[in-house]
Amino acid sequence: MGIHSTIKVKIGNIPEKPGVYQFYNQTGEILYIGKAKNLRKRISSYFGKVNTIHYKQKILVSKIHDIKYILVENESDALLLENNLIKEYKPKYNVLLKDDKTFPWICIKNEPFARVFYTRKIINDGSEYFGPYTSVMMIKTLFALIKQLYKLRTCNYSLTQENILKKKYKRCLEYYLENCKAPCEGLQSENDYNASLKQIREILKGNLQQVINHLNQHMLDYADKYEYEKAHLIQQKLEILDKFKAKSTIVNPGINNIDVYSIIDEPGSAYVNYMKLVKGAIIQAHNIEIIKRIEEQAEDVLSFAIFELRNRFNSNSSEIIIPFKLDLTLKGVNFTVPLRGDKKKLLDLSFRNVNSFRIERIRIQESNRRTSFEKNALESLKNELRLKVIPNHIECVDISNIQGKNSVASCVVFKSGKPNKSEYRRYHIKTVSGANDYASIGEIVKRRLRYFKEHQLKFPDLFVIDGGKGQLNAALKEIHDIVMKKQTTFIGIAKRLEEIYIQGDMVPLYIDKNSPGLKMIQRIRNEAHRFGVSFHRNERSKSMLFSELDQIKGIGKITKNKLLQNTKDIETVRKMQLTDLEMIIGKRAGRILYEYLHIKS
Repeated sequence: MGIHSTIKVKIGNIPEKPGVYQFYNQTGEILYIGKAKNLRKRISSYFGKVNTIHYKQKILVSKIHDIKYILVENESDALLLENNLIKEYKPKYNVLLKDDKTFPWICIKNEPFARVFYTRKIINDGSEYFGPYTSVMMIKTLFALIKQLYKLRTCNYSLTQENILKKKYKRCLEYYLENCKAPCEGLQSENDYNASLKQIREILKGNLQQVINHLNQHMLDYADKYEYEKAHLIQQKLEILDKFKAKSTIVNPGINNIDVYSIIDEPGSAYVNYMKLVKGAIIQAHNIEIIKRIEEQAEDVLSFAIFELRNRFNSNSSEIIIPFKLDLTLKGVNFTVPLRGDKKKLLDLSFRNVNSFRIERIRIQESNRRTSFEKNALESLKNELRLKVIPNHIECVDISNIQGKNSVASCVVFKSGKPNKSEYRRYHIKTVSGANDYASIGEIVKRRLRYFKEHQLKFPDLFVIDGGKGQLNAALKEIHDIVMKKQTTFIGIAKRLEEIYIQGDMVPLYIDKNSPGLKMIQRIRNEAHRFGVSFHRNERSKSMLFSELDQIKGIGKITKNKLLQNTKDIETVRKMQLTDLEMIIGKRAGRILYEYLHIKS
C-alpha cells in the first residue's frame, strides 16, 4: 500500500468536526497548517482529482507523509490555534505575511501626574497603551491635538507627593511657555491633572463627542458663574475639537466601532486593507501583502487576514464590513457585505487604499529586480573586461551629424548601473570640420576628461566609446597627458557584431549575447545615441529656422533668439497666429514675419 493510500485510510478515520490539521513530510517537518469546520471534508479535498487542484498544491500533496490534527470546540478556537501554530512553526507552504513592522503605541505612564508619549516598546508595568497605530502621522496629529487642549508635563521627575512637599524640583521653561502648570511645585493638583488624562483617554478611544459634551457642560457652568475668561478658554478647546472632528469624520458619525476589510487577490500574492472606524472616523488603517504558497482561495486568505489583524490591533468591533461572503463565524461579530450607502462607500475607500498599496509594492519589487540586475551586470562587466574594480561610474560618448553638418556630441553618465541624468552633457564640436568621427570623439573625450582633472574629480571607472578600434584609438591618442590609463578603462563597442575593443588589446572581445554585462554596455550606448540624436535634431531645427529667418529684412539676431526661446522650428512659427507672434517679438517684427511666411506659402 502506497503512502497516499495509507493517508486516505487515515482520512477515513478523521472526525467531521472543527479543528486544526498539520501535514508532515518524510523527515517529520511540518509542511502546512490549516483549520477547518469539517476536518475530514477539508483534508480530503487535497487528495481529490488531479485536474481539480492547483499545481502548487500538487507539489505539497506529493510531499505529505503524515497527517495530524487537533480537535477544538468551534471555528473561532480553530482560527486562534491555527494562527498560533503558524507563528510558532512557520511552515513552508503556509501564506507569508510581508509585514514585519513594529508599530507605535500611545502610552499613558503608570505614575503620579502621568506622562503621555508614544513608543514602539510595551512594558508591562501597569501603564495604559492605545493602538497600535499604523501611521506615525496619525500619532503626531493626535499629539498636536492633545498639546493644544491640555497642559501636560514632559519631564521624567518622580512627582510623588513626598517629593513635591520637599520642594525637590523647580519649574522649568515649559511652565513659562505655558505648556505645563508646574505640578512639580504643587501649582497643579493631581485631581485637576487626572481630569485632563480622563479626557485624553476618551480622545484616544475615538470618543470625541463625549469629550465635547463634557467640555460644553463646563463652559455653561462657568458662564452661569460669570467666569467668562474660563468659559472662553473652554470654547477655544471646543473649536479645536470641532475642527479635528470635521477633518477626521469620513462617513456618518452614527457608524461606530466597525472594521472594514478589502482584498485584491492575484496569482502568488494577495493584498489586504484594514480600517477601523469609531464614530464615523478612521482611527486605524493598515495594509498587508500575503504571499500565497499553494494558491489559497481569496476567501481563505481574507479569513486568515481578518483573524490576524483583529488580534494584532486588539479589535473588539461587533461588525466587520467585507467585499464578499465568508464561511467564517466569530463570536459576537456580524459580517456585512454592503451594496449601497455609507458602508459601501467605506468598502470602496478601503479598496482604493489597498489598490494604491498594491501598486506601490509592485513598483518596489520591480525596482528591487532592476537593482539586482544592475548589480549582476556590473559584476559581470568586471569579470568579462578583466577590470580591477566594479565599474560603478561609467560614461559613454556619441557623435551625431548628417553629412558633417551640425556636428554635436553627447555624454551620458551611469552610476551604480543607473542613468544619472543630472550629469549628462551635450557638446558642440569646436575643432573639427566636416564628418570626421575619429577627430570629433578625440576632441570630446579630451574635453570631458580635462574637466575631471581641472576640478580634481575622480575619473570614471569605465569609459565607453560608441565605435570600433579606430574610434577607441582616436580617444586614447588625445588623453595620454590628462589621465593615467590605470585610473580609467577605455573600451569601444562596434555596432555590427557588438565587438568589444579594450585599450591595449588588438583582438576584439566577443561577449555572450545573453551576458548581463553586454546588455549593460548596449543600454549605455543606446542611451548615449538617443540623447545625442535628440540634441542634434534640436540643433538642426534651429539651424533651419535661422537659415529661413536670415532671408527676411527687418528680422535681426535679437528677434531670432526670442523666437528660439518659444519655438523649435520654422513649421511651428508658420502655424502661429499674428497676435502670438506680436506677443513674442513685438508688433512690427511680428507683422513682418507673419506676412513673409504666409505670402511665401
